[in-house]
Amino acid sequence: MIASIVRLVSLIISVSAGMPLAASAQIPDFIRALSTSRIVAISDGDFLAQTYATGQLPPPASGYRDLLTVLSIVDGRVIVGSLPISNSVTAAPEILHVTKDGRAAFVAERLGERPEGGRTVQDLPPGRRLFAVDLSDSAAPRLADTVEIAAFPEGLSASPDGRRVAVVSNTPEGNFVQIVDYTDGRFGAVARFNLAELGVSGSASTPRGGVTATNVHWHPSGRFLAVNINTQNRVAFFEVAQDAGTPVLRLWGNIAEVGADPFVGRFTPDGRYYLTSNWGRNFAATDLAGRIPTAPSTISVVRLAVLTTTGETARHETIGVTESGLNAEGIAISPDGRLVATVNMRGTSLPPETGRFQREASVTLLTFDPDTGALVKIGDYPFEGVLPEGGAFDLTGDHFLATVFQGHEGADDEAGAGLAVFRVIKGDRPALKQIGRIPLPQGVHHVDLVR
Repeated sequence: MIASIVRLVSLIISVSAGMPLAASAQIPDFIRALSTSRIVAISDGDFLAQTYATGQLPPPASGYRDLLTVLSIVDGRVIVGSLPISNSVTAAPEILHVTKDGRAAFVAERLGERPEGGRTVQDLPPGRRLFAVDLSDSAAPRLADTVEIAAFPEGLSASPDGRRVAVVSNTPEGNFVQIVDYTDGRFGAVARFNLAELGVSGSASTPRGGVTATNVHWHPSGRFLAVNINTQNRVAFFEVAQDAGTPVLRLWGNIAEVGADPFVGRFTPDGRYYLTSNWGRNFAATDLAGRIPTAPSTISVVRLAVLTTTGETARHETIGVTESGLNAEGIAISPDGRLVATVNMRGTSLPPETGRFQREASVTLLTFDPDTGALVKIGDYPFEGVLPEGGAFDLTGDHFLATVFQGHEGADDEAGAGLAVFRVIKGDRPALKQIGRIPLPQGVHHVDLVR
């Protein structure tokens, strides 16, 4: 399996000048049926799934690389482009976001690149960079700009107009929301806000008072931000204002209480609700098996205040919590807002000796009623692979793509690193049907799609 992945990496790099993808890359024909012009994925080459348990990085001879991969469909041909770019799977999946117009992708690194001779996780330096990638020529993506941000960025989100990027970082000194201007392919000023000064603080004896922010997401209107505080089971909402051209953040309404460990979240397309994927980890545990929960994850539904209300008069209400799958990390909402999916690691990353190892991960599919906020679980759909994290619907909601970080030892390309692809069966009772896998380099952990 390792040899085949290395060959695929080499092929991806060799065709990044814009040549059609060769048949030997084994990209399946069904990719042409996806409702997208471009698939953008990010891979972390510095980690193995087992690194979480062992602390050991893969040997340099493995050939794995931090890589952005772009698959484009042009006149029925599949074109592949790639760009080496530092990133880390230790963050939430949301360290990659493509602008709505498809012209740029933003990537943040929670941990920096492995130094010469680095062998363990402790050898990786703090990440401090936000990258902008120009996708105007998707066959040859290029680094447009880089800006330094606060250390250990955990998640990012591009504004609906693509002119700003919001990033959350957790440094030893504090939790920061940063808003970075982006115009004409260049980053501008970085505005930094300490969450403690905005009303989000903690009293624990651990760093930052026990506060960790793991997700930030722009409201579809571009007026508000949501920030997940996963260690406090809360979501804070902020109004983004301007003062002499400089961004200003103000707390928008109450801080919503949600389920345990709300790692990531999404606004619904109509902007009326915010959904969190609550992983439910035990942060007091001293080993991986103790931290990973045995109970299913959940999704909380927060009904937002009327958008005309501001400041303390805005009131958000958590109206429901619904079970999803075991060890859910990523969450996605279909373009019409009526389907929700979570990507569930289950026990795929646990060592066999724990007795909780599983070969199959899963995707949970749920229906959502935009009028009432009702969320109903349809079912779990298993697939083979290790450490799946991020996922996305295509642009018509007819397919769902889940990232697979790596395959189990001995697995072929059909069960190795890449994108597990499901067809969405629509109707009164929707369902998912797995149709295959798009092979990608080792370490893929998030994906975004372009019109």
